Amino acid sequence: MTVMKICGRRSSYLTRLAAIVCTAGAFVVPLAQSADSTNMKTLTPEELVGVLKSKDTKPLVLQVGSHIFFVQAHIPASEYVGYGSTPEGIERLRLRVAKLPKNTSIVLYCGCCPWSRCPNVNPAYKELQKLGFTNVKVLYIANNFGADWVDKGHPVAKGE
Repeated sequence: MTVMKICGRRSSYLTRLAAIVCTAGAFVVPLAQSADSTNMKTLTPEELVGVLKSKDTKPLVLQVGSHIFFVQAHIPASEYVGYGSTPEGIERLRLRVAKLPKNTSIVLYCGCCPWSRCPNVNPAYKELQKLGFTNVKVLYIANNFGADWVDKGHPVAKGE
């Protein structure tokens, strides 16, 4: 089956790459660790774009997924901290937020896979809650970052 058939339409490189990664089973995790919007505060891509365009204080935006995807395209001013599903990624997350006030506005995102299969946002969100952070949200990416952010024309940055 081709990526085009998996995606059901012509799509960007990132969308196709995410489809390959997810359909190859690279991110198969137990459902208990998958993204679950009933247990997380979320915002849509359009809501985040509005927040980032406003004159208000910007949230700290952290990408908790694939470094390859981050280098190819990421939300401007976001920071890569590592996979939220690995001990190394969680440790990098802890180090990044260690000196921040507990009410810091933080937005987490991944975009590696469809929301229901993402292994990274839920553990990262839970870790920030465990650390006492009270203003954390997760960017709800239904399909993947390519389809739900890049292909919709939202702003992107490339590289580190």
